[in-house]
Amino acid sequence: MTETAQPDIVYRPRGRLPGTRPGAHRGREAGGLGTFRDQVPFLRMPDARRIDVRATLRDPFEGTVVRRFEARTPIEVWALLDLSASMRFAGAADRMALACAFCTGLAASATRIGDPFGLIGCDEDLRDDVFLAPSRAPTRAAEVARRLAAADCSGRGAGGMAAAARRLAGRPKIVFLLSDFRWPEAQIAEVFAALSRHDLVPVLLGDAAEAEGLPDWGLLELDDLEGAGRRLVFMRPALRRRWIAREAARIETLRRLATAHGRPPFRLAGRFDPDAVSRHLLGA
Repeated sequence: MTETAQPDIVYRPRGRLPGTRPGAHRGREAGGLGTFRDQVPFLRMPDARRIDVRATLRDPFEGTVVRRFEARTPIEVWALLDLSASMRFAGAADRMALACAFCTGLAASATRIGDPFGLIGCDEDLRDDVFLAPSRAPTRAAEVARRLAAADCSGRGAGGMAAAARRLAGRPKIVFLLSDFRWPEAQIAEVFAALSRHDLVPVLLGDAAEAEGLPDWGLLELDDLEGAGRRLVFMRPALRRRWIAREAARIETLRRLATAHGRPPFRLAGRFDPDAVSRHLLGA
C-alpha cells in the first residue's frame, strides 16, 4: 500500500510583493506576463506583443489598447524556532516533534511552489547549528528534519530572537515564529515590533496538559525546564480555575500583541494538521 502524501500548507502573503522574478504570488509590477490585470493605452505600455485587437477596434477614439498583466513573484519563507529549554516539554505531545513536523511541512510546501525557505533557531543566542539560508532546493525539507532532529533545547530563554529579527532585515518576507511564548510581555512586544515589516505569523506551541488537562485534585510536581528548580503543588478546584484563567490571559495578551504587528497566532497542539494551518492563514 502506498503512503498518502501530506497536504501542503497553503499561504497567501498580505498585499502585493515587490520584484520582477517569476513566482507564485501577486506582485506590484505590471507587464506583459502573468495574470490579466486590465487594459491600458499603448502609450502607457508600448508593447506591440500585447495589443488587444478587439478592444482596439472597439475604441471610439481609435486608440491602441494593450493588455496589462499582473506579475507573479516569489517570497522568502522563514521559520524562526525557539530552542529554549521549555521547548523540551512533552505532555500530550512532544513539543519539538510538533515544531519539526511544522517546519518540515512548511519547507516542502514553500519549495514546491518556488519560494525559498530558510530556518533560524534561537535560545539565548542565535544557534549556528540550526541555521539554513533560504533555498528552493527540493531537498530543503529533508535538511530541516535532519537539523531539528539533532537540535538540543537547553537554553534559559529566547533572547536570540531579537538578533534573528535583525538578520531578516531587507525585503518583506513571510516569517513563521514558533514558540511556547513563555517570555516576558515586553520581550514579545519587542520581537514582534522588530518583525512587523514582514508578514508575521506567530505559531503557539501549546499542550492540553498545561491547563485543560490539569486534575481537580492531586499533588503535582512542577519542573521549571529553564533552571528555576522543582516545586510540589497541591492542585484543587480553586487553584485549577485560577491557573486556567491565568493561561487564558497569557494567550489573550499574545493574541493582542500579534494582531497589532501581524496576524493572530495559530495554536499548534496535539498533532500537526496542514489543512488547519492553511485555513488559519487564508482566513487571517
